[in-house]
Amino acid sequence: MAKRRLPQSDRSFFTRLSQGVAHWTGKPQTFFGAAALIVVWALSGPFFGFNDSWQLVINTSTTIVTFLMVFIIQNSQNRDTAAMQIKLDELICKLEGAREELLDLEELDEEKIEKIRSEFEDMAAKARKTARGTESRLSAPA
Repeated sequence: MAKRRLPQSDRSFFTRLSQGVAHWTGKPQTFFGAAALIVVWALSGPFFGFNDSWQLVINTSTTIVTFLMVFIIQNSQNRDTAAMQIKLDELICKLEGAREELLDLEELDEEKIEKIRSEFEDMAAKARKTARGTESRLSAPA
């Protein structure tokens, strides 16, 4: 199923920029290009006598790139998480018998989330125990 893209005008400049940068930086070619730059920098060390300026170039470059990428990655992650929550909320709304109080679960405090997680872990343990009992009855000789 092909991904449908929104028209460029429906997305802000920063959204388009962060999506483009995240897409571009996630490619293997970008990784190998960055690794090649590091190798070139390392090989240039003898020509510059491994001086402070030579070290400052890589330190400053990597610091700037890392600083900016934190914001790009966080923006992408925030959008992806919000979209996933909306999709899950839609599924919960459409499933008969689903607990609608779980719709805004991500907004609850950690303690409340842990309490609900414990409930689900208990349900899973009971389901496994029931499944094991069914398996042993089915596999027992008649």
